[in-house]
Formats: sequence, C-alpha cells, structure tokens
Amino acid sequence: MAARSEIVHCYVQLASTTSLMAALARAKEWDRLPALEEQCATVVERLKQIGPTEALEPAQLDQAQRLMEHIRADQDEVRRLVKPQLERLVATMARLQKQGELDKAYGLPR
Repeated sequence: MAARSEIVHCYVQLASTTSLMAALARAKEWDRLPALEEQCATVVERLKQIGPTEALEPAQLDQAQRLMEHIRADQDEVRRLVKPQLERLVATMARLQKQGELDKAYGLPR
C-alpha cells in the first residue's frame, strides 16, 4: 500500500507545484519557475520508477486522475503565459546578435 500511496503523493506534489507555477506566471515572477520545473522533473522521474510496479485502488485512481486534470490545466496556463515572454527574449537576442555582427563588420567598439 505504501508504494500505491506514494504514487498519489507524487501527483499531489505535482499538482501543488504546477499550481504555484501558474500563480507565479500570472504574477510574472519568471525567475522562480526554473527551480519549480526542476522539482516537477524530479517527481516525474520518481513516478516513472514506481508507476509500472504498482496498481492503484479505484479511489486512488480517481484521485490521481483528478490531480492530473489540474496539473494539465496549470501546465497549459503556464505555457500560455510563458510563450510570449520566450518569444520576446528570442527576438531581443536576435537583435543583439545582429547588432554585434554589424558592429564587428564596421569595426565599432562593443
């Protein structure tokens, strides 16, 4: 039973972390997201280890499925909020690279 409850516990951890990530993304606290993403990756790796070895009871399966729905919704929200920020960052980096190339071509100091 301990391994089965560990599966649900992992989903509870993921749901809590992704909920926090969504709240931080709404608040535009981008610098806090990578550490939380790392936490999620660690929990997912643990789920991969324990998931195939144990079956959940019906109530636990229902709980895990509800948690997965919340996790997916929060992940979708984070992606929706982060994507424009990443696109702006990539555009800024491209401009800076182009400016650096022009400066180098014309011998301008950096």
